[in-house]
Amino acid sequence: MAGMPRHRRLLGEAVRAGRKAAGMSQERLAEKADLSTVFISRVERGVESPCVDNVVKIAKALGMQVRDLVGGF
Repeated sequence: MAGMPRHRRLLGEAVRAGRKAAGMSQERLAEKADLSTVFISRVERGVESPCVDNVVKIAKALGMQVRDLVGGF
């Protein structure tokens, strides 16, 4: 997507990689993080810019640290 902020793309890629490494579907990650599947999809595609609280929820659901998701910035 043209004009997408780099940090959104990098976060989305990190969430997707972490989810796949954990063998989870978007639906399972959403359930574990208490977020919607649509939201997880939007984060992974870089469309959504999640607040810190939701980044923490995603990281915990993946068994990761927040720094693992945002360390590539």
